[in-house]
Amino acid sequence: MHFEANEILAYGIIFGILMMSIFYSFIRYIYSKEIIYICYCFMQVFSLSYIATYSTIFDIPHYIQDFSLILATASAVLFAIAFYEGKFTPDITNYKEFIINTLLLYIVILTVFYHYILFEYLPYTVVFAILFSSVIFNLKRGKYPTIVYVVGWALLCFFLFVFDMKEYFIQNGYMDIVLMGFAVEAVLFTTSISYKYVLLKNEATDYQNMLLQQSKMAKSGEMIGNITHQFRQPLNNISYILINMKKKYENGKMDSEYFNKKFNSAEEQLQFLSKTIDDFKEFYVPSKQKEDFIVKEAIENSITILSSDLKQKDIDFELKFNTYEEMKVHGIKNELAQVVLALISNASEALHNVENPWIKIEVNASSAECIIKISDNAKGIKDKNIEKIFEPYFSTKDSGTGIGLYLVKMIIEKSFEGRIEVKNKIEGAEFTLYLEKAI
Repeated sequence: MHFEANEILAYGIIFGILMMSIFYSFIRYIYSKEIIYICYCFMQVFSLSYIATYSTIFDIPHYIQDFSLILATASAVLFAIAFYEGKFTPDITNYKEFIINTLLLYIVILTVFYHYILFEYLPYTVVFAILFSSVIFNLKRGKYPTIVYVVGWALLCFFLFVFDMKEYFIQNGYMDIVLMGFAVEAVLFTTSISYKYVLLKNEATDYQNMLLQQSKMAKSGEMIGNITHQFRQPLNNISYILINMKKKYENGKMDSEYFNKKFNSAEEQLQFLSKTIDDFKEFYVPSKQKEDFIVKEAIENSITILSSDLKQKDIDFELKFNTYEEMKVHGIKNELAQVVLALISNASEALHNVENPWIKIEVNASSAECIIKISDNAKGIKDKNIEKIFEPYFSTKDSGTGIGLYLVKMIIEKSFEGRIEVKNKIEGAEFTLYLEKAI
């Protein structure tokens, strides 16, 4: 069979578009494991098989076309349902809404009919119908990208059908209008799943941020206790300073040297209280934009919050820098403080009933990375649990939520693009954070 050059070119373009959409959706599936992408991928694979047979360019048995159509349609239904946004039935509370929704449904049915008559390909018509229904039945939900797609495509279908453009194409020997439908639909669907990927990514980020804040709030009671311990000693010191100053004044022995000395002592205590308040406030403030910050400051923020608890439990704490103390990384400081606090807090709980308990933080550096090691002598983690401790909702504690270490891993990997490792040593567990140094 003889084919015109422009016909071969048209099919080549369609094959290329379909292959690119298959590749794109498969990569998205590998990355996200979302069913929507693999359904779309299969729909396009079978669509490619269908159009290859339809073209008659290749010597493919005709039954392959029918087989591909069935599988592409099944994949299209699964894809459209997975993509569907909102409810499958409208909310109807009165006759007015019933009439409006009925008329809108008629518009959907007519437009879908136009679509199929024009392009003669059931899988894309199925997706169009379900997504159009999604818009009609969920008008109040603001699904703007889907609205733009279905309304624009509906108007095109209406225009082509009313002006009998299909017959015009056939009579004038133009490119098959079915091919145009393949190309446009493939591009539109690929754009739609790209948009869906952005939505899913943003939802995952929002969920992670929500968990982060919930994790902080869950520790609020414990933190209030730490604040109380942190404030008690400085307030007692200020009280003693004021009592001594009053006695000196009443005895007529207050001189400028003694006054300045006590004033400076009181100011030191107030500065300590102010710094403590800032550390707690920074810890609870929601995450800001990423920036370069000094690692030592984030670690010290966590230590400030937990220092009274460590003293109360008689835990020996050591922070050691084997590199320069002004080393910076890029990210959000209070998120790194959250990571360090979670690891120290877990170690502190594990050290219950351990003789001579200790926690050590050691900061090292390679040419490209900041390496933070947090270790203890709590006898380590059971071998059966060490592979599971970063899984969400896994906890060895009766009252544990199982999101603490999961969040630690998420923050290190997503926010800092680093990694975290854990291993048992002779004395106990050792967590190691690897963060890229700021340039």
